[in-house]
Amino acid sequence: MAGLAAKKDHLSHEMGMHTEGLLGRSQQRLFDVAEEGGSYRYPDSPDVDFNKRAEIDCATLDTRKINSRLRELVDRGVGTVVLRNPGSKHSIAVGILHRLNLHIEGSCGYFACGLLDGPNVTIKGRVGWACGENMMAGTIVIEKNAGSQFGAALRGGDLVCKGSVGARTGIDQKGGTIIVGGDTGAFSGFMMQRGRIVILGNAGKNLGDSMYDGTIYIGGEARSLGVDAVPGVMTDLDREWLTRKLRMYDMYPQQGIGNIKKIVAGKQLWNYDNLEPSEKKLVL
Repeated sequence: MAGLAAKKDHLSHEMGMHTEGLLGRSQQRLFDVAEEGGSYRYPDSPDVDFNKRAEIDCATLDTRKINSRLRELVDRGVGTVVLRNPGSKHSIAVGILHRLNLHIEGSCGYFACGLLDGPNVTIKGRVGWACGENMMAGTIVIEKNAGSQFGAALRGGDLVCKGSVGARTGIDQKGGTIIVGGDTGAFSGFMMQRGRIVILGNAGKNLGDSMYDGTIYIGGEARSLGVDAVPGVMTDLDREWLTRKLRMYDMYPQQGIGNIKKIVAGKQLWNYDNLEPSEKKLVL
């Protein structure tokens, strides 16, 4: 890791992807890739067939029964599931730790599709607060709007909303990619640590407030930048990545890729605890 950190000319540094040595800490080794035979699935993860399809009518079911039936289908090897009439119920399809094609025909409430590690989810309606919270891998695509704390503590995968979202989008984000087709609210990217946020519309006040690392791209205008969030320099790598990523979800900024702006961490907060009181006031 120290060797990677020393390569300051690595292409990843131009895109805001930094490798940082964790001095004085140890990493517990949980498994050996060679011993696992190249499989990265959880030990108890079921084998699913995407050609096996099933539907669940959620109209008369509560959240517990919806999630239980979903897991029962997956345990039987069903790889494609359609949830109909979700009725904006909360905490639907959480904690799925294996591959699955999940289509939700309607809107979801709070905490939809949190703690995912592998599924590909499409939601035809809207979602409430904290959709995709702590997602580790996979994709979630929402056709309409989303509530606040969209992608809170996201760790990996792609979280996409083709409409607008609320405040604190990507709060405490630790990896992955968040894409917003419309506008986002205040304090988006708050305390962001890693990953990327792409906003094709406008952003509310304090965009990127207290961000530690990561990259925010915005096609419109931000009402204001937050503490330690500063403009970055767009490179050919940024534009190539944005073009490729947005094409995956049939999205494109109205003003074109060339007008997208880049926001990065100013890094004045990296050593905040070591600053003098007068210096802390200047930073904040």
